[in-house]
Amino acid sequence: MNKKLAAALSGGAVLVLALSGCSDDEGNKVDDWAKTFCDQAKPQIQKRADAHQIIISTAADSKPAEIQAADSKAFQDIADADRALAKAVESAGAPPVENGEKVQQDAIKELNATAVAYEGLKKQVDALDPTNQQKFADGLQGVADGLTKIEKMDQNALSKLEEGELGQAMAKQPGCQKPTASTPPKASGSASPKPGSTASGSSDKGSDPSDSAEPTGKASTKPAKKTSSAKTEE
Repeated sequence: MNKKLAAALSGGAVLVLALSGCSDDEGNKVDDWAKTFCDQAKPQIQKRADAHQIIISTAADSKPAEIQAADSKAFQDIADADRALAKAVESAGAPPVENGEKVQQDAIKELNATAVAYEGLKKQVDALDPTNQQKFADGLQGVADGLTKIEKMDQNALSKLEEGELGQAMAKQPGCQKPTASTPPKASGSASPKPGSTASGSSDKGSDPSDSAEPTGKASTKPAKKTSSAKTEE
């Protein structure tokens, strides 16, 4: 059943900064900003990755009630992490780049909007009837459709921060590297998307949960892609 969410999540780029290469001539101010943001962002990036991993680690034969509880928690955790990332961007101040204030404000606005959208998915999941497997499966499809749209929002949330010297500076920071999600026991019934899904050619697309464990020189505020969050088959 939950494989529908996995399909919606696979290939999605949820907030991982896909960056290429790092230059050595960035100014101290840009590096300082990147460090300030990434240090605050690190626990939130990890929280998102863990929430995603919960979904994919749910056993394929998990009961609807288990899937419901796991997905509900995962969506709320991601929403909370997005709000915290927005605060991290705000706290770091306007980045010292061209149109830095606009870049900052756009990122804050989009991250908060994504958080609201994830909370909407949580409400959808909470409203499903786990006692009727067919209706639950049909309802889960609607959640998967909504998740596909939210992933597009996620991809855009920090897109401007990914550009130019600012993005390159962030890619060098440990706090913005792709996290390694801890995989909970399948018995936990967790059903969250995979950690680390990469938005732009980051190593996540079509990858395994394992591929989110190592830094790839790309800043990773995005949770890894969810590919195997297959739960109860319909």
